[in-house]
Amino acid sequence: MRNTPFWWILIGLMILLDFYIFQALKVIVHSATGKTRAMIFMGYWTLSVAALVTLLILPYLHFQSQAKLLRSTLFAIIIGLFIAKLVAAVFFLIDDIRRLIQWTGTKLFFPHKAGQTPGEGEKISRSVFLSWVGMIAGGGLYGSLLYGFSNKYRYQLERSSLSFTNLPAAFKGLKIVQVSDIHSGSFTDKKAVMKGVEMIIKEKPDLILFTGDLVNNKADEMEDYMDVFGKLNAPMGVYSTLGNHDYGDYVHWDTVNEKKANLERLKQVHADLGWHLLMNEHVVLEKEDDKIALIGVENWSAKARFPKYGDLRKAYTGAEPYPFKILMSHDPSHWDAEVKKYYKDIDLMLAGHTHGMQFGIEIPGFKWSPVQYIYKQWAGLYEEGSQKLYVNRGYGFIGYPGRVGVLPEITLFELT
Repeated sequence: MRNTPFWWILIGLMILLDFYIFQALKVIVHSATGKTRAMIFMGYWTLSVAALVTLLILPYLHFQSQAKLLRSTLFAIIIGLFIAKLVAAVFFLIDDIRRLIQWTGTKLFFPHKAGQTPGEGEKISRSVFLSWVGMIAGGGLYGSLLYGFSNKYRYQLERSSLSFTNLPAAFKGLKIVQVSDIHSGSFTDKKAVMKGVEMIIKEKPDLILFTGDLVNNKADEMEDYMDVFGKLNAPMGVYSTLGNHDYGDYVHWDTVNEKKANLERLKQVHADLGWHLLMNEHVVLEKEDDKIALIGVENWSAKARFPKYGDLRKAYTGAEPYPFKILMSHDPSHWDAEVKKYYKDIDLMLAGHTHGMQFGIEIPGFKWSPVQYIYKQWAGLYEEGSQKLYVNRGYGFIGYPGRVGVLPEITLFELT
């Protein structure tokens, strides 16, 4: 990545942004003593230069696997600082545009006042006010990102009662746990991960469904966590599907065969855990004299940058006679693109993938995350007609080693 144009564009933007923010900082501290201003300026440039230097050398540092959290944390701190500065810069830009319009208007219509200082006579000029607002907004965002580091293992149990008129009588009251996006390659605290598994076991579900992204890139990321997730079991079984990260598409392989071998190892990992991996196929679940179909597809996304390995037609074929159908499909964009259009008798689709972007706001009656501008369905329950989609917020994390507002999730459904 360090040799790509994007990398150098990012570095250039960060440098320009540092100088732009510095101009606003000078406005804010203009009334401070010379010594105080010098200390603030020194602190600002020390932090900015340190961030840039770290970003430049980070790709050349080869961390051991046990230090991967340090690398991801350093990267998150630097990118978080960059994003916080961007947010602050929006307010500074608004002020600059305002002052440009004011100056232009004065020049054109009141040339005799052009020499006066804008805002003269006010207790605090609007320039200082907007500069403070920008600094507070950017600082607040950065502070929340730092706080989010402590939330990455703060598992939340979401309980959801789902009602279906066509659910066979024997399956009423069925308890299903959905887990998604484990991303074992990001974990560094085995005891914390185990606490989430213990939460699942405590609920004694009838069925456990995992909807993809067991690893970040490679099957061996699961080595230290086999004994943890191997504890998951349920009377009706544990079933799983693959997500976009499970195919090894985001890491370099020396040969095509090496990549294929990794996928085969990952399939064996599912088997060794005692999970039944559904690869574009369905199984029939029986309870007393009733039967329902559980369909599992490989990753299928309506978004161009994600692969379409899934084949719902193949997985669905043979499931038609069963009165109730559950689909496991990693990417929620599959629901609008295929499920609702062509498979109207699929009653419930379970997905993951978005993580809720690991950042957002969720309060009773309101939820927001930047990911909603990419994914229409990104967290929680969605309904259209008799069909339902649930998007799990993810058990693990990737990229940013934390969560703000959107916490890691274990979902417990009760069918009624």
